[in-house]
Amino acid sequence: MRLDKAIESSMMMDDVTWARHANPWSFWTRAPILVLLALAIWSRVWIGWWCLVPIGLLTVWTIANPRAFPPPDNLENWASQAVLGERYWLARKTTAIPAHHARSAMILSILSGLAIIPLAYGLWVYDPWASFAGAMLASVFKLWFCDRMAWLSADMADQPIA
Repeated sequence: MRLDKAIESSMMMDDVTWARHANPWSFWTRAPILVLLALAIWSRVWIGWWCLVPIGLLTVWTIANPRAFPPPDNLENWASQAVLGERYWLARKTTAIPAHHARSAMILSILSGLAIIPLAYGLWVYDPWASFAGAMLASVFKLWFCDRMAWLSADMADQPIA
């Protein structure tokens, strides 16, 4: 099973959940989760094992977020289009997507994943610069990926999502 499909399965994303996740409130309240998680992990310096409380809350929010908001009134906004594009991306084995989108999305996913290395290192050794750089790079690449997904959604608008 591909990693992206495994993540989708673990999040229990069905059509209803995807429709709710297309709400811009869902998108924008989910966007800062990685940075907040890094801060929560870093907080072990200040609050010790109590850092597990914000880590746990962020984990619960990560799972609850796609279900927390109603479906949007319309999908004519960047955040909703990014979510729709992500559905096309995840269905790329059954619904072909343009090669230029697939290539760019894969590169951005890899770059975002690689940015986790300095983040993890920084959190492990308490290096604020590595932590900050890793979190910011991962977030920038993820938002760039989302922008690419909005573009994919626009290009695939006449295709059903399988």
